[in-house]
Amino acid sequence: MLPASAPALPDAEYLVLSSRLIPDLDGGYTIATLSRARQLAGAGVAEGRGPQLLTFDPGTAADHAQHRETFVSRGALVNASRLRNLFDEAVGAEGGAAAWLRSVADPALVANPGVEYRTIADAEGRPFVALPVIPGNPDWHLSVEPVQIFDADGEVVGGVAGFGGLYRAWLSHLAAGLGDRPIVVICESRQLGELIVGWQDPRVRILHTIHTIHLEAPYTADAPTNALWTRWFALSDRFDAVIWPTATQRDDVVARFGTAARNETVPNPIPAVARRDDLREPGLVVVLGRLAPGKRVDQAIRAFLAADVPDTRLEIWGGGPEQERLTALIAELGAADRVVLAGYTDDPGRVLDRASVVLTATAFEGQPLSIVEALLHGAPVVSYDVRYGIRDVLGTGGGVLAPSGDVDALAAALRGVLADPALLARLSAEAPDVAAAWSPEKSLSALTAVIDAAVRRPPRR
Repeated sequence: MLPASAPALPDAEYLVLSSRLIPDLDGGYTIATLSRARQLAGAGVAEGRGPQLLTFDPGTAADHAQHRETFVSRGALVNASRLRNLFDEAVGAEGGAAAWLRSVADPALVANPGVEYRTIADAEGRPFVALPVIPGNPDWHLSVEPVQIFDADGEVVGGVAGFGGLYRAWLSHLAAGLGDRPIVVICESRQLGELIVGWQDPRVRILHTIHTIHLEAPYTADAPTNALWTRWFALSDRFDAVIWPTATQRDDVVARFGTAARNETVPNPIPAVARRDDLREPGLVVVLGRLAPGKRVDQAIRAFLAADVPDTRLEIWGGGPEQERLTALIAELGAADRVVLAGYTDDPGRVLDRASVVLTATAFEGQPLSIVEALLHGAPVVSYDVRYGIRDVLGTGGGVLAPSGDVDALAAALRGVLADPALLARLSAEAPDVAAAWSPEKSLSALTAVIDAAVRRPPRR
């Protein structure tokens, strides 16, 4: 429920744009995007069915149907019909491209002979579009090589200017059927943001959310940004609001890039859980997440062993490219009796309920989902103090921070918590109150205020 003091959501059409939404892919991004859509559904958007979730990946209609079914079965999606895909809807009833797509095909935009194309066909094998293949280029989405459009006879009738032309054609087609109300577009992807920033429909307000850190190594406030971020910052003032998941990241951005953009903070919603303190195992330290270089699990292992607290053990849950190297490290350190690579879990909540402490040595984060989830389960967190989100959470309680990359300091912090039952109990007791700052209610209140202000103002494009 929306708090009484918060403004009501404006009477508008709501579209949430995501490059793709696929179960068990893209980690916290997928979770946060679907959580935002459920927020809006709970606030009454489309009579509780929620916003239209629009995706742009060229998978098959059967794949997309399976994705919807999986999300609904997990409670991640309120109404399956609200999750729509461009390529599902680009198919004509009699084959070839849909009428809305054929209507914008320019006969002069023909395929360039030197460019490879990927032809997309319907379930009967009939082609409807062909996409240019831009190998080895991270900016493929900006290509204006023509996307080819087919008629029902399998003949090319023309093209549109690149992926941007294709995406904008679908969005314009959808918007044409939405009437005169404001259209609130929540763009969850920077690649999509680059392509729709010129959308000048006076009904449209584009709110651009951010899920990731904008910095490259060494992840200091003045560290370099990659080409995508550099281009994105150059156009960010054209969005009606930019929504950052933490105040720390927003403040760093404003300090470095100025106030031309409307930078706002809305914490990602993380619902409360039914924690099971009866499952808590004394002395159990848990690392939970992908085994990737940026997570620095090797440093977590070394810190745990250096802490050297009797009757403790470390379970590392997750999979990834570092598994073989970490297995070798555990053997090299002679720690197999105390450190276990436990593999992937489909019940992370139970792992967190069992943990006495959650340990993380990550080099960076984009949003503090995993930290808040640990606190909701009553497990204090010992972590490096890295950008972004971890200090926003643990700075108010529920855990202990150590300087990034300092294994000895991380070990000392872990030792201090494990060897002090009173401190451990206090951190566990205060964890739910700390996590409450990321509650769906507080997140929705902040999001509603941002939407309300954007709709009241003229569009920025």
